[in-house]
Amino acid sequence: MNRLLPLLLTFFLTLNVVADERIKLEYAPSAVANPLKGLVPYASDTNVHFPHSMEFNYVGFADLVKGYDEFDWQPMEDLLNEIAWRGHQAVFRIYLEYPAKTNIIPKFLIDDGLKVHKYLNTNTQPFPPATVETPDYEDKNLRRALKNFIAVFGKKYDGDPRIGFITAGLLGTWGEWHTYPKEELFASKTVQAEVMDAYEAAFKITPVLLRYPAGEDTWGKASNANRPFGYHDDSFAWATLDTGKEDDDWFYIPALKQAGSAAMEKWKTHPIGGEIRPEAWGKVFDEKPNNKNIQNFRKCVDQTHASWLMDSGLFEKKPHKERKRRAETEVQHMGYEFHVPAISVLSDNGTLKIQLELENRGVAPFYYDWKPEYGLIVDGKIVKTSASQGALTGLLPGDQPRLWSDTIDLSDVPNGHYQLAVRVPNRLPNGLPIRFANTTQDQHADGWLSLTLIEN
Repeated sequence: MNRLLPLLLTFFLTLNVVADERIKLEYAPSAVANPLKGLVPYASDTNVHFPHSMEFNYVGFADLVKGYDEFDWQPMEDLLNEIAWRGHQAVFRIYLEYPAKTNIIPKFLIDDGLKVHKYLNTNTQPFPPATVETPDYEDKNLRRALKNFIAVFGKKYDGDPRIGFITAGLLGTWGEWHTYPKEELFASKTVQAEVMDAYEAAFKITPVLLRYPAGEDTWGKASNANRPFGYHDDSFAWATLDTGKEDDDWFYIPALKQAGSAAMEKWKTHPIGGEIRPEAWGKVFDEKPNNKNIQNFRKCVDQTHASWLMDSGLFEKKPHKERKRRAETEVQHMGYEFHVPAISVLSDNGTLKIQLELENRGVAPFYYDWKPEYGLIVDGKIVKTSASQGALTGLLPGDQPRLWSDTIDLSDVPNGHYQLAVRVPNRLPNGLPIRFANTTQDQHADGWLSLTLIEN
C-alpha cells in the first residue's frame, strides 16, 4: 500500500495540473456552409446566392447501363468531377422513369421483352401533367440488370470522397419508390427487398438513403427499419409533421411512427435528408409563409433530425435579405454543430498533453469517420501537424461532452510561442473543412480552430 501512495499522489497531482489549465472557449454559431449539411441546389456553377457544401443531380439508368454487365461510367464521372471541382460533394439519384423524359430504360432490356407502361402522370404538381414510361419491375431481366448494376456501382464508388450521399432511386417515378397514382405498377416487396439487399452488400461507407420508412406491416413497402439506410423526405415542410388526420398518414413523421422504434431512432446512426417541397421553396424561411400548407421548418428539422435538404428557391435568384438571414439561422441548426467548450493543455518533457472537450449542439450526428488533427501556427502558417485520436461519429446532440486525449511530440519543434489549433479536414482534397461553433474558428488560419497559445 505504501508503494502505491507515491503513484496515487503523482496521478492526482497530474489531474490537478490539467484541471487548473482548463481553458474555456466561447460559443458562436457555426458556418452556414459546413460540409455534408445544409441546403443543396441542383448542380451548377451559377448557384452562388446561398452558402452550400453539396450539389444534387439526377442520372438516367440508360446513361450508365449498356448491357447486363456493360457500363459507361463517364456520365457519372463528369457529374462528380464537375461538382468536386467547385469544392463540393455530390448528392445524386439514378432513375428509371421520369415524367416527360424518354430513353431512360436501356434498349437492350426492351429488346429482351421488357414491358413498358406509358401513360399520363397527373401527380406532377406544381408542374403540369406529363407522359411517363414505367417498366414492368417484376421482369426477371430488369431485376438481374438492377442487381448487377448496384454491385458494380458500389465496388467503383463506395467511399468515393466526391460523394456525400446517395438516394437509392432506381424504383418508381423520379426514383422515389412510388408510381402514384398508378400504385399497381410499382415494384413488389420482393423486388424492393432485392434492390435493398444489393445496396446493403455494395455500400459500406457511403450512406444510401431510402424515400419511405417502412415496417413489417407498411402497405406496399418492404420493411427497411432495421436495414442500414437513412431516409429522405422529399415533401419536407409540406408533408412532414403529424397532423393527426387519417388522410395524412403517409406524411413522413406518421410513416416513421408506423414503421416502429427502429425507424424512429434511425437518425442516430444513419442520415436524414430530402427535399423541401417545391411549393415551399424559399417561402418556408419567411416569417409568415403565404401558403397555409407550409409546415414550420424548425419543428420539421427538430423532429426529423435532417442534415441536408434540397431547395432551389434560395439558389435560382438572389433571395431578399430577411429571407436569407432566416434561412442561414435555420441551416446552422440543421445536422451537426460541433462546439469545443474547453481544452486542457500540459507541457511535459518535450510533449504536449491535450484534453479537448467536444459537444454537439445540432440535431444530428456526423456520419463519416473523418480524422481530426492538431496544428501549431506561427504568423498564419502551419509549422507542424499531429493526428488526433479523437472521433466525431456517434456524438449525439445532448450527450455529455466527449473527451479527446492526445499527445503531441515537440522534440522537433524549435523553442518559441505557437498557436495551438485543431481542424477536421474534408476527405475531398479541396472540400470545405468542418468549422466549429467557436469565436476563434479561422482566427489564425483558415479552416483551423484556434485553441490556446503555447510555449515550447
